[in-house]
Amino acid sequence: MEVLTEFADNVLVVTLNRPEAGNSLNGALSSALHAALTEAGDNAEVRAIILTGAGEKVFCAGMDLKAFAAGEDLARIGLGFTALRECKKPIIAAVNGHALAGGFEVVMGCDLIVSVDTARFGIPEVKRGLFAAGGGVRLPARVPLAVALEMGLTGDPIDAHRAATLGLINQVVSAADLMAAARAMAARVTTNGPLAVQATKQLMLSEIGDGNAALMGDLQRTVFSSEDAREGAIAFAQKRAPEWKGR
Repeated sequence: MEVLTEFADNVLVVTLNRPEAGNSLNGALSSALHAALTEAGDNAEVRAIILTGAGEKVFCAGMDLKAFAAGEDLARIGLGFTALRECKKPIIAAVNGHALAGGFEVVMGCDLIVSVDTARFGIPEVKRGLFAAGGGVRLPARVPLAVALEMGLTGDPIDAHRAATLGLINQVVSAADLMAAARAMAARVTTNGPLAVQATKQLMLSEIGDGNAALMGDLQRTVFSSEDAREGAIAFAQKRAPEWKGR
């Protein structure tokens, strides 16, 4: 199963379960994540969600570039991001390893973030002729512009401690303490009034906003359908440097 779920004490733990592929986002995993979060949103017994990844090294490596190169529908791959945006329940990311590209954007789609001290965070999409359409381009709302541009234009990651210093994540712990820390964070949330918690989340996130959605859509259609985007994905699959054409 692409996604595993476990429910206890009003908290649903959702685990991305493609460790052999770095928990990367293909259509099947994204659809399963969408279903799990949608069901959780409709279940009054669920007052908080913990989202984590299977394995010990990678939380999520982002979009499955092999699936993208093979022509998998981007809309289906993006279902997980839609569910994150639409979920009214608070979501805590328990980052068990590296969160890169779409994986970092999944983390950014969560409300609270607990991370292992060995994790790295980044949006390396430009290295593959793409851009961080899942939310990474909204980094300037979360960190200083210079840092957002450094991450977005170089594609280079930062470590968990720098991410915490920047205010991107809430807590850095050892791998052994990760799930206990995430559950403790969830318990601090679930003791509060569920309607009040959901209203607070909705109002605070509305202050950030989605930016220029029309421009985002236009650029995504142009860039993601370009020759360079396909070349970046194919080069990744073939383990070679891409040959850019600028079109």
